[in-house]
Amino acid sequence: MTSRARKTWLTACLLAVSTTVALTGCATSDPTSSGGESGGAADGDAIIVGSFAFPESEILGEIYAQALEGEGFDVTTKFNIGPRQQTIPALQDGSINLIPEYNGNLLAYYDTEYAERTTEDVDAALPDAVGADDLQVLDSAEAEDKDAYVVTKETADDNNLKAIGDLKALEPFSLASNPQFGELGYGIPGLRDVYGVGTEAGQVTFVPYEDFGGPDTVQALVDGTVQVADIYTTSPAIKSEDLVVLDDPENMISAQNVIPLLSKDIYTDKLAEVLNGISAKLTTDDLIELRDRVEGDEKASAATAAEEWLTAAGLLDK
Repeated sequence: MTSRARKTWLTACLLAVSTTVALTGCATSDPTSSGGESGGAADGDAIIVGSFAFPESEILGEIYAQALEGEGFDVTTKFNIGPRQQTIPALQDGSINLIPEYNGNLLAYYDTEYAERTTEDVDAALPDAVGADDLQVLDSAEAEDKDAYVVTKETADDNNLKAIGDLKALEPFSLASNPQFGELGYGIPGLRDVYGVGTEAGQVTFVPYEDFGGPDTVQALVDGTVQVADIYTTSPAIKSEDLVVLDDPENMISAQNVIPLLSKDIYTDKLAEVLNGISAKLTTDDLIELRDRVEGDEKASAATAAEEWLTAAGLLDK
């Protein structure tokens, strides 16, 4: 529960202490409850924003929550829930009713063999996929957090590397990524089958790292232990280490745009206007900067970083 929401809730209960009926109203309006009608999501005003259990998702959750609160919605938060195996059931039982999602991975949750890759195609497939659970999506943002083939600027300049297929000119090379990358369709097999890179033995040496594009992977790339690495596009290291994300013209790696996922029963035109307004302005560079502020030396809170981004974007009045 956000501080402002908590204060509002406690104040209402204290003012109502003189009557049993009022006390009951406060008790049954707990936004984390999946039951009860008072203050529930059906009125289109009470919003419970959730997040996955990693910093970027909490930042996005704060952006949604603060923007909606600024427009008069009754908002509470329930962050760091866990993976989709927990967040989707939470949306279904009403523990939460809104969460920032990623369109490609969300579609994969419902269809493990999905063939859509571009933002437009993935977005078009989502309404039917999530609709079976009485959920819906709104507009996706330009902002993406997805796997990417990354090299140092020096390597890119020396070998004229702009796209993944250009890695052919770098062979032989070593590539760092999580252990599963060796078998994923957008990993080593895709590098070979889609872009013709590493078609012969010894041209690409796979070096597994367990930190999923984290500091160990970044360090291996920067110090030359490997020449290519799988690093997520919103990693602060992209900017701080002056790294180059190689283009993926064949869309081998599925779109992973930030997208609001919500319970159908809280939808209103006003809610959609607020959330779509966020999506219209949120970029990948914004996510890099937000993550750097929260995860880097500044150690800003997710709430502070979100508030200042919203204010700078003209989406929140101080």
